[in-house]
Amino acid sequence: MQKMLTLISNVYRLGNASKNVGARMVLSTRFFTDFTPQASFDIKKCELHRLEAGPSETAVLTREQGLQYYRTMQTMRRMELKADQLYKQKIIRGFCHLYDGQEACAMGIEAGINPTDHLITAYRAHGYTFTRGVCVREIMAELTGRRGGVAKGKGGSMHMYAKHFYGGNGIVGAQCVCLQVPLGAGVALACQYQGNNQVCVALYGDGAANQGQIFESFNMAALWKLPCIFICENNKFGMGTSVERSSASTDYFKRGDYIPGIKVDGMDVLCVREAIKFAADYCRAGKGPIVMELETYRYHGHSMSDPGVSYRSREEIQEVRSKSDPITMLKERMLSNNMASVEEIKEIDVDIRKVIEDAAQFAISDPEPPLDELCNHIFANDLPMEVRGTNPWVKLKSVS
Repeated sequence: MQKMLTLISNVYRLGNASKNVGARMVLSTRFFTDFTPQASFDIKKCELHRLEAGPSETAVLTREQGLQYYRTMQTMRRMELKADQLYKQKIIRGFCHLYDGQEACAMGIEAGINPTDHLITAYRAHGYTFTRGVCVREIMAELTGRRGGVAKGKGGSMHMYAKHFYGGNGIVGAQCVCLQVPLGAGVALACQYQGNNQVCVALYGDGAANQGQIFESFNMAALWKLPCIFICENNKFGMGTSVERSSASTDYFKRGDYIPGIKVDGMDVLCVREAIKFAADYCRAGKGPIVMELETYRYHGHSMSDPGVSYRSREEIQEVRSKSDPITMLKERMLSNNMASVEEIKEIDVDIRKVIEDAAQFAISDPEPPLDELCNHIFANDLPMEVRGTNPWVKLKSVS
């Protein structure tokens, strides 16, 4: 301890900038060796359906994992807040569904599966696009409809894709906000057919949980024992309707009936991670699908046209923020167990703000896609073709 105090004292005595930089590096190295490398945490027990045993009630977190989870979730949060700002400035147009408050779901799922596993979700997809490996610049540019966007500026908020990530689907006009569930079952069928030991995570919301194609998908997945994890992100409201007013049964994890189910605290990244690991192992063992309900909460309204306070109070939202915020929960765990310092967390926050601001500037300054790219990237092959009856676009060719 005396050596540590002496070291700190010497740092503050150093006069010139170069020596200060060197001293801070020494001090940082010394502090790094004093951090707790890993810790075990008791987590909330999951509710089970048709399962004798469930996920572990203890989660081991390393310092490196904790910092990675914090950085990822904080990036998602800041990205959504910036999207909110750009939408209100009319730089982002059309539909935009924000994910702030639900970060533990996306991060926990990604931490519990492999990069080669598959994931498909609905239109509240910015966070999943990021966890699946797309950089913030490409996401923000897609939101503003620019050429540098992940879908070349043609998809916008509701249509984003990446390797092993199939959207981001927003076929709202056809009332198919749970379209991703049968598609996810199809991806799982491909995994089973190819024998690659991969699983597919198919996500939907509580608002879509009552639609018929979900139950059709459950039936086929159970019959064929598909390696599919069906996940209902229950954020309490389908658009502006509470789950109690829209569902006769709000136990979404039991909706598979003959399919086993798990109800998870979706505000705790460690709870989600352990549950996903359990579910993925279950599917890989050839036991068939599993249904999961993640209890979570969205801070914004359903979309940007929804203020989110006409059917719930500001006090309710603030109470969730103060008691159950997923980012704050993880930060407090790390700080209270000496796995990180306050200064280190602040440095991460500053870095993230810079990344977000840089991405926003790119999303504003990057050019829009030119008209002659309108018909590009439609087909998987590179054979040009003409589409009948599409004048004046008949001269355009499809380039993939």
